Amino acid sequence: MSRVGKQPVVIPAGVEVKVESGKVRVKGPKGSNEFPVRSDIKVSTDGKLVTVERVGEARETRAMHGTMRALIASMVEGVTKGFQKELEVVGVGWNAAVAGRKVVLSVGFCQPVEIVLPEGVNAACPTNTLIVLTGYDKQKVGMTASRIRSSRKPEPYKGKGVRYKGEYVRLKAGKSFGS
Repeated sequence: MSRVGKQPVVIPAGVEVKVESGKVRVKGPKGSNEFPVRSDIKVSTDGKLVTVERVGEARETRAMHGTMRALIASMVEGVTKGFQKELEVVGVGWNAAVAGRKVVLSVGFCQPVEIVLPEGVNAACPTNTLIVLTGYDKQKVGMTASRIRSSRKPEPYKGKGVRYKGEYVRLKAGKSFGS
């Protein structure tokens, strides 16, 4: 039996979890989120705890037991605390700014790169080389950060590009001309 799946999810004060019509809905102070439940997984709640049980013993059912519990725990954490990702823009003259619901990047192309933020994800630029993404949905925040990073990935020779804060980019040695 899944060790993660056996653990119940504690529902903090101010969070409402409903299981109805094949979906788990979580509502809290930061927002609301929902996720479909597989037919071979049974999710139940008593107001203080959410328990996840599997109906069958098929290989895929056993694999999804812990995953379903982890997704519900992430939804509960997201509507209470929220999630945050930080990105750095590294390069001479390269910067980032937030304009409405868009992140505008000047990263060495002739035109600035504009990335539209999805619903539920907010961005801020405390400095012109730091982007802070926040939101209640872990997947949306992570996917948005990935889209921003993919606009100009860090290159291995000079280390320029958009990277996650704290990400280490191993630099390669360039060509050397020996005599």
